[in-house]
Amino acid sequence: MPIEKVEKIWMNGSLVDWDDAKVHVLTHALHYGYGVFEGIRAYSTDDGPAVFRLTDHIVRLRNSARMLLLDFDHTVESLVEAVKETVRVNNLDSCYIRPLIYTGYGEMGLNPLPCTVDTTIAVWPWGAYLGDDSIKHGIRLKISSWQRHDPNAIPPACKATGMYINSSLAKIEALKAGYDEAVLLSPQGYVSECTGENIFIVRDGRIITPPSSAGALEGITQDSLRTIARDLDIDFEVGNILRSDLYTADEAFLSGTAAEVVPVNSVDDREIGEPGPVTRAIQETFYAAVAGKIDRYKDWNEHVNA
Repeated sequence: MPIEKVEKIWMNGSLVDWDDAKVHVLTHALHYGYGVFEGIRAYSTDDGPAVFRLTDHIVRLRNSARMLLLDFDHTVESLVEAVKETVRVNNLDSCYIRPLIYTGYGEMGLNPLPCTVDTTIAVWPWGAYLGDDSIKHGIRLKISSWQRHDPNAIPPACKATGMYINSSLAKIEALKAGYDEAVLLSPQGYVSECTGENIFIVRDGRIITPPSSAGALEGITQDSLRTIARDLDIDFEVGNILRSDLYTADEAFLSGTAAEVVPVNSVDDREIGEPGPVTRAIQETFYAAVAGKIDRYKDWNEHVNA
């Protein structure tokens, strides 16, 4: 989806004009993909814009930076406030938020340790990542020929920039074959995740999602859906899934900050069908929660103008 330009981007502690938010062509991360990022959303609520589970996202960003030994000067609290400030200054009621920590200009070569570490936060309006129709009727998935990373090659728990070439290859393969999204398997053959989303199946009324040991990122939206399922008295299990389990699922859906909650209507042309009752219940509760409509989940909404 194209990016819609706004006024300001936060760079290393200062708000700069959108068109001035530039890096040098010899920036280290541009050559080696050495950086970490988060995808976060702010939603419109009755009390103004609120960022969904902002602190949890920034904690995960910090943990990703630790995995890559990216030594940056900001605290979780300061980055939380920087995100809010960037949303405020751009007068956005809802938006997508992209914090990025990366190795900067001044060093070249495979040793990132001498590099400066830069931090940016960009925000912009962004609709449904997989399209509005996908939220209503679901999407078509394809098992990718590309595998998810082995955890001893690149840590899947880290949201590192360069590792998403793996996801892009799988995404391109799926789109060129006429599907909406790809499913990556682990080196051991278990279902891992999609290119940027956690995946869930429903069997006999029970939700199952792959574990981190299968290469699945521990998603913040995924964790929210676990809580929602519990509160709806729906069994929720973290366990290994085979591709054949996808083919025979009663229901299936994806979750992620960009995608939100998206039903799956087929996998490798095996029909699952229109979204079922479990998917719909999870989906409806999630969208009400992010809009601040459910009191028990209001702690998830970190208000920009509080």
